[in-house]
Amino acid sequence: MQINTIAANNIDGTVMESHQNSLSHDGENSRGAHMIPVISCRHLSKRYTQGPQQVDVLLDVNLDVYPGECIAVVGSSGSGKTTLLNMLGGLDMPTGGHIEVAGCDLASMNDRARASLRNRYLGFVYQFHHLLGEFSALENVAMPLLIGGSSTKAASAKAAELLGQVGLSHRLTHKPSELSGGERQRVAIARALVSSPRCVLMDEPTGNLDHRTAQGIHELMRSLNQQLDTSFVVVTHDERFAATLDRVLVLSNGCLQAANA
Repeated sequence: MQINTIAANNIDGTVMESHQNSLSHDGENSRGAHMIPVISCRHLSKRYTQGPQQVDVLLDVNLDVYPGECIAVVGSSGSGKTTLLNMLGGLDMPTGGHIEVAGCDLASMNDRARASLRNRYLGFVYQFHHLLGEFSALENVAMPLLIGGSSTKAASAKAAELLGQVGLSHRLTHKPSELSGGERQRVAIARALVSSPRCVLMDEPTGNLDHRTAQGIHELMRSLNQQLDTSFVVVTHDERFAATLDRVLVLSNGCLQAANA
């Protein structure tokens, strides 16, 4: 099946260097004095209005995600973890505070520019793979590159390379319905990494998988992190997996803090 390509506009200008100071913030580690964050948020808040009631989901959240870092975000169901992830990825906007991705302030950008920024610098993996059923594994993985303006030949070659890295070089032409649950998540991970993003945001990526398959996905993620030096922010309920990452942050009562704080 032919894939239609959509040329996305480039973001005007080059990526600006972040001039954040190196003061300590909740969710920040000691790398801040030496490295520019891939994602940075300050005094982030989110409030939803439900009829006469106002619900504060996030309160004064501060976070820096540094190159090559793996961060786990844990917390009870309904604590706002997915909301936070969506805002870090520019899929939802905060009520207060600001977010920078690769030095670009999301609030200063229109929807089209934010979409282009996401395609260029971020990858996403969800609990449900969200693969397109009518396309093969290769076509699904190539899609972000085609949207970004790459040729079909170049996108297909890069997609095949990534699928090989996640152990699916023998499944290139298979559609999602012909893959196991673990294989579908591997395709989703390859799709998230195909554009060589600075950071991948993962929302319960193994929540629907059995323990053995989930463990394989966790090991794959850490291996790709080390090979590609890509940052990962992972929302998870798996405390054992979270403990293997560089940092564990707990979201509770709208506040984000280090697990050992």
